[in-house]
Amino acid sequence: MAGSVAGSAGRAVPPLWVAVVLAATAGAVMLVAFPPYGWWWAAPIAVALAAAAVHGRRLRAGFGLGTLTGAVFFTPLLSWTNLHTGMVPWLLLSALQALFIGLLGVATAWISPLRTRTGARTPVRSWARSWAWTWVPALAALWTAQEALRDRAPFGGFPWGRLAFSQDTSPLLRLAAVGGAPLVTFAVAFTGALLAVPLLRISTPRPAAAGAVTPGWNPGVRSAAAVAGAFVVVAGALLIPLQQPAGKGVYVAVVQGNVPRLGLDFNEQRRAVLDNHVRATVELGRKVTQEGARRPDLVVWPENSSDIDPLRNADAAAAIATAARAVGVPILVGAVLTDPAVGVENAGLVWEPDVDADGNARQGGVSARYTKRHPVPFAETMPLRDIARIVSKEVDRVSDMTPGDTPGVLRVGPATVGDVICFEVAYDGLVRDTVTGGAQLLAVQTNNATFDEAEARQQLAMVRLRAVEHGRDALMASTVGISAFADAAGRTRQETKFNEAAVIVAELHLGSARTLATRVGAGPEYVIVMLGIAAVVAAAAVRRRNRQHPTEEDV
Repeated sequence: MAGSVAGSAGRAVPPLWVAVVLAATAGAVMLVAFPPYGWWWAAPIAVALAAAAVHGRRLRAGFGLGTLTGAVFFTPLLSWTNLHTGMVPWLLLSALQALFIGLLGVATAWISPLRTRTGARTPVRSWARSWAWTWVPALAALWTAQEALRDRAPFGGFPWGRLAFSQDTSPLLRLAAVGGAPLVTFAVAFTGALLAVPLLRISTPRPAAAGAVTPGWNPGVRSAAAVAGAFVVVAGALLIPLQQPAGKGVYVAVVQGNVPRLGLDFNEQRRAVLDNHVRATVELGRKVTQEGARRPDLVVWPENSSDIDPLRNADAAAAIATAARAVGVPILVGAVLTDPAVGVENAGLVWEPDVDADGNARQGGVSARYTKRHPVPFAETMPLRDIARIVSKEVDRVSDMTPGDTPGVLRVGPATVGDVICFEVAYDGLVRDTVTGGAQLLAVQTNNATFDEAEARQQLAMVRLRAVEHGRDALMASTVGISAFADAAGRTRQETKFNEAAVIVAELHLGSARTLATRVGAGPEYVIVMLGIAAVVAAAAVRRRNRQHPTEEDV
Protein backbone atom coordinates (compact mmCIF):
# COMPACT_ATOMS: atom_id res chain seq x y z
CA MET A 1 0.00 0.00 0.00
CA ALA A 2 1.32 3.46 -0.87
CA GLY A 3 2.75 5.38 2.03
CA SER A 4 3.26 2.33 4.24
CA VAL A 5 6.60 1.29 5.67
CA ALA A 6 8.03 -1.92 7.02
CA GLY A 7 7.95 -2.42 10.76
CA SER A 8 9.39 -5.17 12.92
CA ALA A 9 9.47 -8.61 11.30
CA GLY A 10 8.87 -6.98 7.93
CA ARG A 11 5.33 -6.08 8.81
CA ALA A 12 3.69 -3.09 7.04
CA VAL A 13 2.85 -0.15 9.30
CA PRO A 14 1.47 3.32 8.61
CA PRO A 15 3.85 6.21 7.95
CA LEU A 16 5.62 7.52 11.02
CA TRP A 17 3.75 10.81 10.95
CA VAL A 18 0.48 8.92 11.34
CA ALA A 19 1.87 7.08 14.35
CA VAL A 20 3.05 10.38 15.86
CA VAL A 21 -0.42 11.86 15.48
CA LEU A 22 -1.99 8.77 17.06
CA ALA A 23 0.46 8.82 19.99
CA ALA A 24 -0.01 12.52 20.71
CA THR A 25 -3.77 12.23 20.40
CA ALA A 26 -3.72 9.28 22.82
CA GLY A 27 -2.06 11.44 25.47
CA ALA A 28 -4.52 14.29 25.00
CA VAL A 29 -7.54 11.96 25.07
CA MET A 30 -6.23 10.25 28.20
CA LEU A 31 -5.90 13.61 29.94
CA VAL A 32 -9.61 14.43 29.61
CA ALA A 33 -10.52 11.10 31.20
CA PHE A 34 -9.24 12.45 34.52
CA PRO A 35 -10.64 15.18 36.76
CA PRO A 36 -11.35 18.01 36.42
CA TYR A 37 -12.70 16.88 33.02
CA GLY A 38 -13.90 13.46 34.15
CA TRP A 39 -14.75 11.91 30.77
CA TRP A 40 -14.02 8.38 31.99
CA TRP A 41 -14.92 6.78 28.64
CA ALA A 42 -11.97 8.58 27.04
CA ALA A 43 -9.47 6.35 28.88
CA PRO A 44 -10.09 3.16 26.84
CA ILE A 45 -10.12 5.22 23.65
CA ALA A 46 -6.70 6.58 24.61
CA VAL A 47 -5.41 3.06 25.18
CA ALA A 48 -6.66 2.06 21.73
CA LEU A 49 -4.96 5.06 20.08
CA ALA A 50 -1.69 4.40 21.90
CA ALA A 51 -1.78 0.74 20.88
CA ALA A 52 -2.41 1.65 17.24
CA ALA A 53 0.51 4.08 17.32
CA VAL A 54 3.12 1.50 18.34
CA HIS A 55 1.69 -1.74 17.02
CA GLY A 56 4.11 -3.46 14.65
CA ARG A 57 6.80 -0.81 15.15
CA ARG A 58 10.39 -1.44 15.99
CA LEU A 59 11.21 -1.24 19.68
CA ARG A 60 13.02 2.08 19.45
CA ALA A 61 10.03 3.64 17.72
CA GLY A 62 7.75 2.08 20.33
CA PHE A 63 9.72 3.78 23.08
CA GLY A 64 9.66 7.16 21.38
CA LEU A 65 5.97 7.03 20.57
CA GLY A 66 5.06 5.79 24.04
CA THR A 67 7.11 8.56 25.62
CA LEU A 68 5.31 11.09 23.43
CA THR A 69 1.96 9.78 24.67
CA GLY A 70 3.19 10.00 28.25
CA ALA A 71 4.54 13.53 27.83
CA VAL A 72 1.32 14.86 26.29
CA PHE A 73 -0.62 13.22 29.12
CA PHE A 74 1.47 13.87 32.21
CA THR A 75 2.69 17.39 31.50
CA PRO A 76 -0.76 19.01 31.77
CA LEU A 77 -2.04 16.44 34.30
CA LEU A 78 0.72 17.39 36.74
CA SER A 79 0.69 21.11 35.98
CA TRP A 80 -0.42 21.78 39.57
CA THR A 81 3.12 20.91 40.68
CA ASN A 82 4.29 24.00 38.79
CA LEU A 83 2.23 26.53 40.72
CA HIS A 84 4.78 27.40 43.40
CA THR A 85 7.97 25.42 42.71
CA GLY A 86 8.79 26.54 39.18
CA MET A 87 8.81 24.81 35.83
CA VAL A 88 11.89 22.62 36.20
CA PRO A 89 10.59 20.22 38.91
CA TRP A 90 7.26 19.95 37.09
CA LEU A 91 8.87 19.13 33.77
CA LEU A 92 11.31 16.66 35.33
CA LEU A 93 8.51 14.80 37.11
CA SER A 94 6.39 14.77 33.95
CA ALA A 95 9.32 13.50 31.89
CA LEU A 96 10.07 10.75 34.40
CA GLN A 97 6.47 9.54 34.36
CA ALA A 98 6.40 9.73 30.55
CA LEU A 99 9.38 7.37 30.38
CA PHE A 100 7.27 4.66 32.00
CA ILE A 101 4.76 5.00 29.16
CA GLY A 102 7.77 4.81 26.84
CA LEU A 103 8.67 1.44 28.36
CA LEU A 104 5.06 0.39 27.87
CA GLY A 105 5.40 1.41 24.21
CA VAL A 106 8.41 -0.90 23.88
CA ALA A 107 6.49 -3.79 25.44
CA THR A 108 3.43 -3.12 23.28
CA ALA A 109 5.53 -3.09 20.13
CA TRP A 110 7.21 -6.29 21.26
CA ILE A 111 3.95 -8.24 21.64
CA SER A 112 2.62 -7.10 18.26
CA PRO A 113 3.27 -10.54 16.69
CA LEU A 114 0.66 -12.02 19.02
CA ARG A 115 -1.92 -10.44 16.68
CA THR A 116 -0.35 -11.93 13.55
CA ARG A 117 0.05 -15.37 12.09
CA THR A 118 2.25 -16.74 9.39
CA GLY A 119 0.88 -17.34 5.94
CA ALA A 120 3.02 -20.38 5.36
CA ARG A 121 1.15 -23.64 5.27
CA THR A 122 2.70 -25.10 8.40
CA PRO A 123 1.49 -26.12 11.84
CA VAL A 124 2.57 -22.64 12.96
CA ARG A 125 -0.40 -21.17 11.17
CA SER A 126 -3.07 -22.88 13.26
CA TRP A 127 -1.08 -22.39 16.46
CA ALA A 128 -0.72 -18.65 15.96
CA ARG A 129 -4.27 -18.32 14.73
CA SER A 130 -5.80 -19.88 17.84
CA TRP A 131 -3.77 -17.62 20.12
CA ALA A 132 -4.21 -14.34 18.27
CA TRP A 133 -6.80 -12.90 20.64
CA THR A 134 -4.41 -13.25 23.57
CA TRP A 135 -3.05 -9.89 22.43
CA VAL A 136 -6.04 -8.17 24.07
CA PRO A 137 -5.46 -9.36 27.68
CA ALA A 138 -1.72 -9.17 27.07
CA LEU A 139 -1.94 -5.46 26.30
CA ALA A 140 -4.15 -4.90 29.35
CA ALA A 141 -1.70 -6.78 31.54
CA LEU A 142 1.21 -4.67 30.30
CA TRP A 143 -0.64 -1.46 31.16
CA THR A 144 -1.22 -2.80 34.66
CA ALA A 145 2.39 -3.95 34.98
CA GLN A 146 3.61 -0.50 33.93
CA GLU A 147 1.53 1.05 36.69
CA ALA A 148 2.75 -1.52 39.22
CA LEU A 149 6.31 -0.49 38.44
CA ARG A 150 5.55 3.23 38.44
CA ASP A 151 3.74 2.90 41.78
CA ARG A 152 6.93 1.62 43.39
CA ALA A 153 9.92 3.21 41.68
CA PRO A 154 11.88 5.34 42.00
CA PHE A 155 11.92 6.56 45.63
CA GLY A 156 8.77 4.65 46.50
CA GLY A 157 6.90 5.49 43.30
CA PHE A 158 4.34 8.05 42.18
CA PRO A 159 0.95 6.47 41.34
CA TRP A 160 -0.71 9.62 39.99
CA GLY A 161 -2.40 9.12 36.63
CA ARG A 162 -3.28 5.44 37.00
CA LEU A 163 -6.07 4.46 34.62
CA ALA A 164 -8.14 3.31 37.60
CA PHE A 165 -8.18 6.83 39.01
CA SER A 166 -10.01 8.11 35.92
CA GLN A 167 -12.99 5.81 36.55
CA ASP A 168 -14.62 7.38 39.62
CA THR A 169 -17.91 7.85 37.73
CA SER A 170 -17.60 4.77 35.51
CA PRO A 171 -19.36 1.41 35.84
CA LEU A 172 -15.86 -0.10 35.90
CA LEU A 173 -15.33 1.45 39.34
CA ARG A 174 -17.26 -1.48 40.79
CA LEU A 175 -14.40 -3.79 39.86
CA ALA A 176 -12.40 -2.13 42.63
CA ALA A 177 -14.44 -4.15 45.14
CA VAL A 178 -13.15 -7.34 43.52
CA GLY A 179 -9.53 -6.63 42.67
CA GLY A 180 -8.75 -3.07 43.70
CA ALA A 181 -7.24 -0.39 41.48
CA PRO A 182 -5.10 -2.88 39.45
CA LEU A 183 -8.19 -4.75 38.27
CA VAL A 184 -9.90 -1.50 37.31
CA THR A 185 -6.84 -0.49 35.28
CA PHE A 186 -6.79 -3.93 33.65
CA ALA A 187 -10.46 -3.61 32.68
CA VAL A 188 -9.95 -0.13 31.22
CA ALA A 189 -6.94 -1.30 29.19
CA PHE A 190 -8.74 -4.52 28.17
CA THR A 191 -11.63 -2.43 26.86
CA GLY A 192 -9.17 -0.19 25.06
CA ALA A 193 -7.43 -3.19 23.50
CA LEU A 194 -10.77 -4.40 22.14
CA LEU A 195 -11.44 -0.97 20.66
CA ALA A 196 -7.99 -1.10 19.08
CA VAL A 197 -8.93 -4.13 16.97
CA PRO A 198 -11.01 -2.18 14.38
CA LEU A 199 -8.66 0.79 14.67
CA LEU A 200 -5.69 -1.38 13.72
CA ARG A 201 -7.58 -2.77 10.72
CA ILE A 202 -8.08 0.80 9.50
CA SER A 203 -4.70 2.28 10.33
CA THR A 204 -2.41 -0.61 9.46
CA PRO A 205 -2.12 -1.66 5.81
CA ARG A 206 -1.74 -5.34 5.02
CA PRO A 207 0.88 -6.31 2.49
CA ALA A 208 -0.16 -8.51 -0.35
CA ALA A 209 1.61 -11.82 0.28
CA ALA A 210 1.69 -14.92 -1.77
CA GLY A 211 0.13 -17.75 0.10
CA ALA A 212 -1.57 -15.48 2.62
CA VAL A 213 -4.26 -17.29 4.52
CA THR A 214 -7.71 -15.77 4.78
CA PRO A 215 -8.80 -15.41 8.39
CA GLY A 216 -11.60 -17.60 9.65
CA TRP A 217 -13.71 -14.57 10.52
CA ASN A 218 -14.64 -11.74 8.21
CA PRO A 219 -12.63 -8.63 9.27
CA GLY A 220 -15.79 -6.59 9.71
CA VAL A 221 -17.31 -9.25 11.93
CA ARG A 222 -14.17 -9.40 14.06
CA SER A 223 -14.14 -5.62 14.46
CA ALA A 224 -17.82 -5.53 15.39
CA ALA A 225 -17.30 -8.36 17.87
CA ALA A 226 -14.42 -6.49 19.48
CA VAL A 227 -16.42 -3.28 19.89
CA ALA A 228 -19.38 -5.24 21.24
CA GLY A 229 -17.01 -6.96 23.67
CA ALA A 230 -15.84 -3.58 24.94
CA PHE A 231 -19.41 -2.55 25.68
CA VAL A 232 -20.06 -5.88 27.40
CA VAL A 233 -17.07 -5.40 29.69
CA VAL A 234 -18.25 -1.95 30.78
CA ALA A 235 -21.92 -2.89 31.12
CA GLY A 236 -21.08 -6.17 32.80
CA ALA A 237 -19.35 -4.31 35.62
CA LEU A 238 -22.75 -2.97 36.67
CA LEU A 239 -23.68 -6.51 37.74
CA ILE A 240 -21.01 -6.55 40.45
CA PRO A 241 -22.68 -6.09 43.86
CA LEU A 242 -21.21 -3.50 46.18
CA GLN A 243 -20.76 -4.02 49.88
CA GLN A 244 -22.50 -1.41 52.00
CA PRO A 245 -21.40 -0.76 55.60
CA ALA A 246 -23.93 -2.39 57.89
CA GLY A 247 -22.79 -0.90 61.19
CA LYS A 248 -24.32 1.87 63.23
CA GLY A 249 -24.35 5.41 61.98
CA VAL A 250 -21.96 8.03 63.28
CA TYR A 251 -22.36 11.75 62.75
CA VAL A 252 -19.12 13.21 61.44
CA ALA A 253 -18.06 16.81 60.96
CA VAL A 254 -15.24 17.89 58.64
CA VAL A 255 -13.71 21.32 59.17
CA GLN A 256 -12.11 23.08 56.20
CA GLY A 257 -10.60 26.10 57.88
CA ASN A 258 -8.88 27.51 54.79
CA VAL A 259 -5.61 29.47 54.71
CA PRO A 260 -4.97 33.23 54.40
CA ARG A 261 -3.27 32.70 51.04
CA LEU A 262 -2.32 29.76 48.86
CA GLY A 263 1.31 28.85 48.26
CA LEU A 264 4.43 27.31 49.72
CA ASP A 265 4.44 29.77 52.60
CA PHE A 266 1.42 28.13 54.25
CA ASN A 267 3.86 27.10 57.01
CA GLU A 268 4.51 30.78 57.70
CA GLN A 269 0.77 31.20 58.22
CA ARG A 270 0.58 28.29 60.61
CA ARG A 271 -0.96 30.16 63.54
CA ALA A 272 -3.60 31.71 61.31
CA VAL A 273 -4.42 28.30 59.82
CA LEU A 274 -4.74 26.74 63.28
CA ASP A 275 -6.93 29.61 64.47
CA ASN A 276 -9.18 29.20 61.42
CA HIS A 277 -9.87 25.58 62.33
CA VAL A 278 -10.34 26.41 66.01
CA ARG A 279 -12.83 29.20 65.24
CA ALA A 280 -14.85 27.01 62.86
CA THR A 281 -15.00 24.20 65.42
CA VAL A 282 -15.95 26.55 68.27
CA GLU A 283 -18.73 27.93 66.07
CA LEU A 284 -19.92 24.38 65.41
CA GLY A 285 -19.99 23.82 69.17
CA ARG A 286 -21.97 27.03 69.65
CA LYS A 287 -24.59 25.85 67.17
CA VAL A 288 -24.89 22.62 69.14
CA THR A 289 -25.26 24.21 72.55
CA GLN A 290 -27.20 27.33 71.64
CA GLU A 291 -29.13 26.50 68.49
CA GLY A 292 -29.91 22.85 69.08
CA ALA A 293 -27.88 21.52 66.16
CA ARG A 294 -27.04 17.85 66.30
CA ARG A 295 -23.74 17.21 68.04
CA PRO A 296 -21.27 15.28 65.88
CA ASP A 297 -19.72 12.10 67.23
CA LEU A 298 -16.30 13.15 65.97
CA VAL A 299 -14.64 15.99 64.10
CA VAL A 300 -11.92 15.71 61.44
CA TRP A 301 -9.44 18.46 60.70
CA PRO A 302 -7.18 18.25 57.64
CA GLU A 303 -3.47 17.68 57.27
CA ASN A 304 -1.39 20.69 58.39
CA SER A 305 -4.28 22.15 60.38
CA SER A 306 -1.76 22.59 63.21
CA ASP A 307 1.75 23.08 61.86
CA ILE A 308 2.67 24.34 65.30
CA ASP A 309 3.54 21.21 67.27
CA PRO A 310 0.84 21.03 69.96
CA LEU A 311 2.86 18.47 71.90
CA ARG A 312 5.65 21.02 72.39
CA ASN A 313 3.80 24.33 72.18
CA ALA A 314 1.42 25.14 75.02
CA ASP A 315 -0.44 27.84 73.07
CA ALA A 316 -1.26 25.46 70.22
CA ALA A 317 -2.34 22.77 72.66
CA ALA A 318 -4.58 25.24 74.49
CA ALA A 319 -6.19 26.34 71.22
CA ILE A 320 -6.98 22.77 70.17
CA ALA A 321 -8.24 21.98 73.68
CA THR A 322 -10.59 24.96 73.44
CA ALA A 323 -12.02 23.65 70.17
CA ALA A 324 -12.45 20.12 71.55
CA ARG A 325 -14.10 21.47 74.70
CA ALA A 326 -16.50 23.62 72.67
CA VAL A 327 -17.70 20.78 70.46
CA GLY A 328 -17.51 18.16 73.22
CA VAL A 329 -16.17 15.30 71.06
CA PRO A 330 -12.75 14.07 69.88
CA ILE A 331 -11.03 15.86 67.00
CA LEU A 332 -8.69 14.14 64.55
CA VAL A 333 -6.07 16.85 64.10
CA GLY A 334 -3.50 17.00 61.30
CA ALA A 335 -0.29 18.18 62.95
CA VAL A 336 3.41 18.58 62.26
CA LEU A 337 5.47 17.28 65.18
CA THR A 338 9.06 18.38 65.80
CA ASP A 339 10.62 16.17 68.44
CA PRO A 340 14.42 16.62 68.26
CA ALA A 341 14.94 12.98 69.15
CA VAL A 342 12.67 11.72 66.38
CA GLY A 343 12.69 14.43 63.74
CA VAL A 344 9.81 16.08 61.90
CA GLU A 345 6.65 13.98 61.58
CA ASN A 346 3.42 14.48 59.65
CA ALA A 347 0.84 13.10 62.03
CA GLY A 348 -2.81 12.63 62.82
CA LEU A 349 -3.59 13.19 66.52
CA VAL A 350 -6.80 12.16 68.27
CA TRP A 351 -7.46 15.06 70.65
CA GLU A 352 -9.96 14.29 73.39
CA PRO A 353 -11.99 17.07 75.05
CA ASP A 354 -11.35 17.65 78.75
CA VAL A 355 -15.08 17.68 79.40
CA ASP A 356 -17.70 15.32 78.03
CA ALA A 357 -20.92 16.30 76.28
CA ASP A 358 -22.64 16.64 79.68
CA GLY A 359 -19.99 18.99 81.05
CA ASN A 360 -18.27 16.44 83.26
CA ALA A 361 -14.49 16.69 83.58
CA ARG A 362 -12.46 13.95 81.92
CA GLN A 363 -8.97 13.25 80.74
CA GLY A 364 -8.29 15.41 77.68
CA GLY A 365 -5.42 15.65 75.23
CA VAL A 366 -3.94 13.17 72.77
CA SER A 367 -5.26 9.62 73.08
CA ALA A 368 -3.85 8.16 69.83
CA ARG A 369 -1.64 9.18 66.92
CA TYR A 370 -0.65 8.12 63.45
CA THR A 371 2.53 9.18 61.69
CA LYS A 372 2.50 9.32 57.90
CA ARG A 373 4.37 6.30 56.57
CA HIS A 374 5.12 7.50 53.06
CA PRO A 375 6.54 11.04 53.05
CA VAL A 376 6.36 12.36 49.50
CA PRO A 377 9.79 12.42 47.80
CA PHE A 378 10.89 15.95 46.88
CA ALA A 379 8.05 17.42 48.96
CA GLU A 380 8.30 15.92 52.47
CA THR A 381 11.70 14.34 52.06
CA MET A 382 14.47 15.28 49.67
CA PRO A 383 16.41 12.46 47.99
CA LEU A 384 19.63 13.59 46.33
CA ARG A 385 19.36 16.96 48.08
CA ASP A 386 22.62 18.39 46.73
CA ILE A 387 21.62 17.60 43.17
CA ALA A 388 18.04 18.75 43.70
CA ARG A 389 19.34 22.08 45.02
CA ILE A 390 20.79 22.74 41.58
CA VAL A 391 17.35 22.21 40.05
CA SER A 392 15.28 24.37 42.41
CA LYS A 393 16.11 26.98 45.04
CA GLU A 394 13.03 25.80 46.99
CA VAL A 395 14.74 22.53 47.99
CA ASP A 396 15.82 23.67 51.42
CA ARG A 397 12.26 24.58 52.34
CA VAL A 398 11.62 20.83 52.45
CA SER A 399 12.41 19.08 55.73
CA ASP A 400 13.16 15.37 55.71
CA MET A 401 10.18 13.98 57.57
CA THR A 402 10.49 10.83 59.64
CA PRO A 403 8.13 8.09 58.40
CA GLY A 404 5.90 6.13 60.72
CA ASP A 405 5.86 2.36 60.82
CA THR A 406 2.32 1.40 61.87
CA PRO A 407 -1.01 1.68 60.01
CA GLY A 408 -3.30 4.59 60.78
CA VAL A 409 -5.92 2.72 62.78
CA LEU A 410 -7.24 5.19 65.38
CA ARG A 411 -10.11 5.11 67.82
CA VAL A 412 -11.94 8.42 67.46
CA GLY A 413 -15.04 8.53 69.64
CA PRO A 414 -17.38 5.69 68.66
CA ALA A 415 -15.52 4.86 65.43
CA THR A 416 -12.30 3.13 64.48
CA VAL A 417 -10.94 5.36 61.74
CA GLY A 418 -8.48 4.41 59.02
CA ASP A 419 -6.35 7.55 58.83
CA VAL A 420 -4.59 8.15 55.51
CA ILE A 421 -2.60 11.33 55.01
CA CYS A 422 -2.64 13.13 51.66
CA PHE A 423 -0.90 11.27 48.80
CA GLU A 424 -0.97 8.01 50.77
CA VAL A 425 -4.47 7.50 49.35
CA ALA A 426 -2.83 6.73 45.98
CA TYR A 427 -0.96 3.71 47.37
CA ASP A 428 -2.97 0.50 47.55
CA GLY A 429 -1.25 -1.13 50.52
CA LEU A 430 -1.26 1.94 52.74
CA VAL A 431 -5.05 2.15 52.57
CA ARG A 432 -5.72 -1.58 52.72
CA ASP A 433 -3.85 -2.27 55.92
CA THR A 434 -5.89 0.31 57.80
CA VAL A 435 -8.97 -1.75 56.89
CA THR A 436 -7.38 -5.10 57.70
CA GLY A 437 -6.26 -3.46 60.95
CA GLY A 438 -9.87 -2.80 61.90
CA ALA A 439 -10.83 0.56 60.37
CA GLN A 440 -14.60 1.03 60.15
CA LEU A 441 -14.44 4.16 58.01
CA LEU A 442 -11.72 5.94 56.04
CA ALA A 443 -10.48 9.47 56.61
CA VAL A 444 -8.11 11.15 54.19
CA GLN A 445 -6.46 14.22 55.72
CA THR A 446 -4.89 16.41 53.08
CA ASN A 447 -3.51 19.88 52.45
CA ASN A 448 -4.04 21.27 48.96
CA ALA A 449 -2.86 24.81 49.74
CA THR A 450 0.17 24.42 47.48
CA PHE A 451 -1.84 22.99 44.57
CA ASP A 452 -5.10 23.76 42.77
CA GLU A 453 -8.61 22.47 42.34
CA ALA A 454 -7.62 20.02 39.60
CA GLU A 455 -5.23 18.24 41.98
CA ALA A 456 -7.87 18.18 44.70
CA ARG A 457 -10.44 16.63 42.38
CA GLN A 458 -7.93 14.03 41.20
CA GLN A 459 -7.34 13.12 44.83
CA LEU A 460 -11.05 12.95 45.57
CA ALA A 461 -11.42 10.45 42.71
CA MET A 462 -8.95 8.22 44.57
CA VAL A 463 -11.00 8.51 47.75
CA ARG A 464 -14.09 7.38 45.85
CA LEU A 465 -12.26 4.35 44.52
CA ARG A 466 -10.96 3.42 47.98
CA ALA A 467 -14.47 3.61 49.43
CA VAL A 468 -15.71 1.10 46.84
CA GLU A 469 -12.59 -1.04 47.06
CA HIS A 470 -12.95 -1.64 50.80
CA GLY A 471 -16.69 -1.22 51.31
CA ARG A 472 -16.20 1.68 53.70
CA ASP A 473 -17.73 5.11 53.93
CA ALA A 474 -14.97 7.69 53.57
CA LEU A 475 -14.23 11.37 53.82
CA MET A 476 -11.63 13.79 52.58
CA ALA A 477 -10.72 16.70 54.83
CA SER A 478 -8.69 19.45 53.16
CA THR A 479 -7.36 22.76 54.44
CA VAL A 480 -8.60 24.62 51.37
CA GLY A 481 -10.77 22.05 49.58
CA ILE A 482 -12.05 19.93 48.22
CA SER A 483 -13.51 18.28 51.31
CA ALA A 484 -16.33 15.78 50.88
CA PHE A 485 -17.94 12.56 52.03
CA ALA A 486 -17.93 9.43 49.86
CA ASP A 487 -20.06 6.33 50.35
CA ALA A 488 -19.18 2.73 49.57
CA ALA A 489 -20.83 3.04 46.14
CA GLY A 490 -18.38 5.80 45.18
CA ARG A 491 -20.92 8.62 45.39
CA THR A 492 -19.85 11.91 46.96
CA ARG A 493 -21.88 14.47 48.82
CA GLN A 494 -21.35 17.89 50.34
CA GLU A 495 -18.32 18.69 48.23
CA THR A 496 -16.90 22.00 49.36
CA LYS A 497 -15.68 24.78 47.13
CA PHE A 498 -11.98 25.28 46.64
CA ASN A 499 -10.20 27.95 48.71
CA GLU A 500 -13.23 28.64 50.88
CA ALA A 501 -13.80 27.95 54.58
CA ALA A 502 -16.54 25.42 55.29
CA VAL A 503 -17.87 22.90 57.79
CA ILE A 504 -19.70 19.85 56.47
CA VAL A 505 -21.53 17.19 58.48
CA ALA A 506 -22.99 13.83 57.52
CA GLU A 507 -23.99 10.51 58.98
CA LEU A 508 -21.64 7.74 57.93
CA HIS A 509 -22.08 4.05 58.63
CA LEU A 510 -19.40 1.90 60.17
CA GLY A 511 -18.29 -1.18 58.28
CA SER A 512 -16.69 -4.40 59.49
CA ALA A 513 -17.08 -6.88 56.61
CA ARG A 514 -14.26 -7.16 54.10
CA THR A 515 -14.64 -6.99 50.35
CA LEU A 516 -12.94 -9.53 48.14
CA ALA A 517 -10.43 -6.83 47.20
CA THR A 518 -9.58 -6.27 50.85
CA ARG A 519 -9.13 -9.99 51.45
CA VAL A 520 -6.91 -10.72 48.46
CA GLY A 521 -4.86 -7.52 48.60
CA ALA A 522 -2.18 -7.32 45.92
CA GLY A 523 -2.95 -10.83 44.65
CA PRO A 524 -4.79 -9.72 41.48
CA GLU A 525 -2.00 -7.31 40.62
CA TYR A 526 0.62 -10.05 40.93
CA VAL A 527 -1.43 -12.35 38.71
CA ILE A 528 -1.91 -9.64 36.07
CA VAL A 529 1.78 -8.74 36.11
CA MET A 530 2.68 -12.40 35.63
CA LEU A 531 0.28 -12.49 32.69
CA GLY A 532 2.13 -9.52 31.21
CA ILE A 533 5.47 -11.26 31.65
CA ALA A 534 4.04 -14.40 30.07
CA ALA A 535 2.87 -12.31 27.10
CA VAL A 536 6.37 -10.94 26.60
CA VAL A 537 7.78 -14.47 26.65
CA ALA A 538 5.08 -15.74 24.29
CA ALA A 539 5.79 -12.89 21.89
CA ALA A 540 9.43 -13.92 21.83
CA ALA A 541 8.37 -17.43 20.81
CA VAL A 542 6.12 -16.08 18.07
CA ARG A 543 8.93 -13.88 16.80
CA ARG A 544 11.21 -16.90 16.54
CA ARG A 545 8.54 -18.78 14.58
CA ASN A 546 7.94 -15.82 12.32
CA ARG A 547 11.61 -15.61 11.46
CA GLN A 548 11.30 -19.16 10.19
CA HIS A 549 7.99 -18.45 8.36
CA PRO A 550 8.10 -14.72 7.53
CA THR A 551 4.84 -14.26 5.58
CA GLU A 552 2.32 -12.68 7.93
CA GLU A 553 -1.15 -11.29 7.96
CA ASP A 554 -3.17 -9.38 10.54
CA VAL A 555 -5.98 -11.10 12.37
